[in-house]
Amino acid sequence: MKPDPTKFLPLLPASLHILLALSAGELHGYAIMQEVARQSNGQYKLGPGTLYDNLQRLTTQGLVEEAGAREGDDDPRRRYYRLGSLGRGVLSAEVERMEAIVHAAKLRLARTKFGRA
Repeated sequence: MKPDPTKFLPLLPASLHILLALSAGELHGYAIMQEVARQSNGQYKLGPGTLYDNLQRLTTQGLVEEAGAREGDDDPRRRYYRLGSLGRGVLSAEVERMEAIVHAAKLRLARTKFGRA
């Protein structure tokens, strides 16, 4: 039986950003940090400790897979990571959860804007 993606929710911000970065394809650690900074317009930055602690946990949980080194890479120590199928399901579930929160917030704000609480 496949694990229920909603059992991993809510995601920590670092985990959410890492899964989102890996949703486009395999990346090595430094490229993940760059992608997280890019996708957040520089508002969220991962340090190496946070990144690798989270990658280890996400890998243990089965959300991320280590793809190993790439042939022809200029640094043979560099490891690449990819989003596993469970990770993709968890990311999708988290996006749905967040969309529901944003929708509820917009409704609440629209009501209070017009004097109704």
